[in-house]
Amino acid sequence: MPKIVIEAGHSERQYWKDLWHFRELFYFLAWRDILVRYKQTLIGIAWAVIRPLLTMAILVVVFNKLAKLPSDGTAPYPILVFAAMLPWQFFSTSLSEASNSLVVNSNLISKVYFPRLVVPASAVITSLVDFAISLGLLAGLMVIYQFAPTWKILTLPLFTLLAFLAALGPGLLMTALNVKYRDVRYIIPFIVQIGLYISPVGFSSSIVPEKWRLIYSLNPMVGVIDGFRWAILGGEIYMPGFLVAIGTTIVFLWLGLNYFRKTERTFADVI
Repeated sequence: MPKIVIEAGHSERQYWKDLWHFRELFYFLAWRDILVRYKQTLIGIAWAVIRPLLTMAILVVVFNKLAKLPSDGTAPYPILVFAAMLPWQFFSTSLSEASNSLVVNSNLISKVYFPRLVVPASAVITSLVDFAISLGLLAGLMVIYQFAPTWKILTLPLFTLLAFLAALGPGLLMTALNVKYRDVRYIIPFIVQIGLYISPVGFSSSIVPEKWRLIYSLNPMVGVIDGFRWAILGGEIYMPGFLVAIGTTIVFLWLGLNYFRKTERTFADVI
């Protein structure tokens, strides 16, 4: 482990170097979270399979069978929904896990120096495990429905990176707020529940009237979900809305990182 020297007035300059120095802690926290998440559950990692499948079934019944909303192009409706479930589940899990990560690791925060950004970032990375499992489920659905992707599937890693950034910004903001205001943890499930229905998870964003699509795209998950569907299902992507969503993602990332860094020095005292 490299020797870390804490100098007054040099914390900002050294901060990003310290992140690299403590990379092993990042790996350790991420791996520990993966092991602990399902350790004392009844059916273990099977929850990562059951949860998205049940959610997909409910959304298909509500939006396709009852509301009679159309799919995009020739894609079967279950695949339309599951293609959106990939980034949405990653976002919601990351937000929930990251927001409480510092409080859960309070003993570590109050006793040892390291860049606190390691903790919520490792929580977001851990959510990639569920994402990978869901990606395998999507591949199985595409085989069952005999739906083959196009070359656009090669762009999926780029949209995965966009989903990571879209989750990291709000995650950092909520993490910092939760250290000072513990009732924030009760707000997160409400945000996730409402967000599921105002984001185009159970339906295509193309049903939104043209005059409202840019405003609707201020929700960064709209662009992320549309990007995933474009990569997996093909078809067209509403480029003005996608660019707006990227801009909103950058703004949230800047706000989250900026607020986290401003309040980070007080975490050990407040937590």
